[in-house]
Amino acid sequence: MIVLTIYSRPGCHLCDEMKAIVERVARSAPGPLAIEEIDISTDRDLEVRYGAEIPVLFVDGRKAAKYRVGEEELTRILRDRPNGSRGSGRLGG
Repeated sequence: MIVLTIYSRPGCHLCDEMKAIVERVARSAPGPLAIEEIDISTDRDLEVRYGAEIPVLFVDGRKAAKYRVGEEELTRILRDRPNGSRGSGRLGG
């Protein structure tokens, strides 16, 4: 299972945009995906680490994007991740 983690905070329009894109890509993914949303405003250490970069997207624990990601770009990131299938032209397959 691929784990997508979005670090965000309430009231962040870029965060809302990224969450919507991640959800659309996840619906079309052929394999299982888990989406975790982490509110950095509830954790001082996370606020210090990611506050200037949100939203930040991690794929399987590796930073994949910050600020913005497009559907095609996220599809490519998922397809080309170290444990993903390469060259098939399809997400994860």
